[in-house]
Amino acid sequence: MQHYLETDRLILRRFTADDLDALYELDADPEVTRFINGGRPTPREEIRDELLPRLLAQYEQFPGYGRWAAVEKASGAFLGWFALTAEPAEPGTAELGYRLRRSAWGRGYATEGARALVDKGFAELGMRRVTANTMTVNTGSRRVMEKTGLRFLRTFFLDWPDQIDGGEHGDVEYELLRADWSPTS
Repeated sequence: MQHYLETDRLILRRFTADDLDALYELDADPEVTRFINGGRPTPREEIRDELLPRLLAQYEQFPGYGRWAAVEKASGAFLGWFALTAEPAEPGTAELGYRLRRSAWGRGYATEGARALVDKGFAELGMRRVTANTMTVNTGSRRVMEKTGLRFLRTFFLDWPDQIDGGEHGDVEYELLRADWSPTS
């Protein structure tokens, strides 16, 4: 199975242990993690000892799925990541996710990478449904979901241990069904 994807401007590849610093820098930006944990940086030790080993193990546990490091083709710069996560409780369904450095925002990278993973999910992995979630107030992420072809499904409310600004408006779920998918290439 292929361990990387290429788009016009991106290379999406598996993470390695060498990506620790890039992941730490990404999660240290409070604007990047604003809608995830209220902007608190993820401790380096947590990334090294928990997150990165879990990401690497998922490649073997769920072949073809996982989190992909996003690298800009032109510069080789690490831009962030995209994820297509298998939903074991719901075979044929995967969740789409992404997190990019601020320097990559507003440049179309999020939509480009998300479309590449949606195409992979339907064309290569036989998915029948792709979902994505974000906070209702995260309009940037919602626009990416819509540009990727996902449609608004519902608003829902979860009881989070720590309240984040905007959390009172709930979260939203989007989805794209295989029957509604049009390949982007």
